[in-house]
Amino acid sequence: MAYPEKSILVLVDVDPSGDAASSTAALLGAASTIGAPVALVVGGSQAATDAAAAAGAQVVLTAAGDASSLTVPVVDALQAAYRQVQPDAVLISNSIAGRDVAGRFAVREKLALAVDVVGVSRDDEGVTAQHSVYGGSYLTDSAPTFGAPVITVRQGAVDARAEAVASPVVEELSVTASGAAAATAGEIAAEAKTSSRPELRGATRVVSGGRGLGSKEKFVLVEQLADALGAAVGASRAAVDAGYIPYAHQVGQTGVSVSPQLYVALGISGAIQHRAGMQTAKTIVAINKDGDAPIFDVADFGIVGDVFTVVPQLIEALEARKK
Repeated sequence: MAYPEKSILVLVDVDPSGDAASSTAALLGAASTIGAPVALVVGGSQAATDAAAAAGAQVVLTAAGDASSLTVPVVDALQAAYRQVQPDAVLISNSIAGRDVAGRFAVREKLALAVDVVGVSRDDEGVTAQHSVYGGSYLTDSAPTFGAPVITVRQGAVDARAEAVASPVVEELSVTASGAAAATAGEIAAEAKTSSRPELRGATRVVSGGRGLGSKEKFVLVEQLADALGAAVGASRAAVDAGYIPYAHQVGQTGVSVSPQLYVALGISGAIQHRAGMQTAKTIVAINKDGDAPIFDVADFGIVGDVFTVVPQLIEALEARKK
């Protein structure tokens, strides 16, 4: 079949249950700003295909995949889709699995790879990727001198959303297995979640706490504000190292990189390693009793004060507005 002009191939992340990952809408939204989104769903359910169509894919390619093998079947399918569609760029989520696929695919096709991108654009010469570099100190662009760029997009970094296509074309992709060595996946067990809070990676609102909270017991203040805002809970490395909260909540260069609409930092000094993971947030609010804390250098709004005095008043005001 003939594919749309300026096609952008988007690999849809599929979770173990077969559903499309939460990154799907943002990836297809980013693709829509630079061309015509063509989604690839490997090993997903009908719900994943429907999610890709609802998120704005003009064409949805499906491939069976192999649930028992890691990465390689997805790379095989992506390579087949790339050669068939001949897109101007390939967009992949900057998840652990996405980065693995992107690197292998770029090597196979000898294409330029741009990782952890916070924005994409197009000029007369092709697609350009925007990066937050040197610990978030500044933004810079990259573009290949030949071929289509392979781009992994940071979750939560792109606001654009594509309009759903009334009648997207759904096509089954023919994939020839490469025979490359692949790790075998063991049994996957779903872990039941008891929290109603959003997942940190990709959340639109994040409240993070630092060593300034003082103890694990007092860190509950961060959770209370997060619940009042409907936000995910994050933390600085210092708070994680002190045992206030598990490592999975660490935001920063050695943790999770987030780009929410709102980032609230409570008792976080703002070391460069932490700022590297949150500086691309659209609005940053910092509350710290040290007026010289580096976090205020990147904050849009700052309050110099004791978090245990300021935050309860903030929670009270938020609860009053809900009534």
